[in-house]
Amino acid sequence: MKIINVKYIAIILLVLSILQSCNNENRKNNTEKMSNEKKNPAYSRTDSAKVVMKEEDWKNILSPDVYYVARQKGTERPYSSKFETLKDVGTYYCAVCGNALFKSDTKFESGCGWPSFYEPISKSSIIYIPDNSHGMTRTEVECGRCKSHLGHVFDDGPKPTGLRYCINGVVLDFEKAKEAEKKYEAEKK
Repeated sequence: MKIINVKYIAIILLVLSILQSCNNENRKNNTEKMSNEKKNPAYSRTDSAKVVMKEEDWKNILSPDVYYVARQKGTERPYSSKFETLKDVGTYYCAVCGNALFKSDTKFESGCGWPSFYEPISKSSIIYIPDNSHGMTRTEVECGRCKSHLGHVFDDGPKPTGLRYCINGVVLDFEKAKEAEKKYEAEKK
């Protein structure tokens, strides 16, 4: 009978622990996403009607970090968004209402610390508002459906538009292209 090395057992237990932790985190993320979508009656990736809601209702529906950025015009810390370096192909949506905002092929690495895009999906997906706060002259961008603060647009982006939409990742949802196609096919049936 061979004696199993204690180091190998420790490594196996560590790997099993990590795998279990990852599985629990994925389950938690899926549960949170489902409960957020159920909790937020304004969230829809197919409805294009404008969303008008009282701030008190938004505060009850949205998580504190999303509410702070989206409704109070806050800013998340630079380099804190999971979307800042994401390279997956798909569509970025407003995390508040589900409005389609950007395609992944318009995303680029700007080095500014926030997800950056050079063009929105459509002219109506974004609202532009002059912003003279903090002693600067900028253009704020809001969601065209729910008027949630997304970030700002600058004229130092790449061709073809020359624009850089600097967007807070906390107010973005992302759906991979294959998942979007499967959903679309299911909805057609």
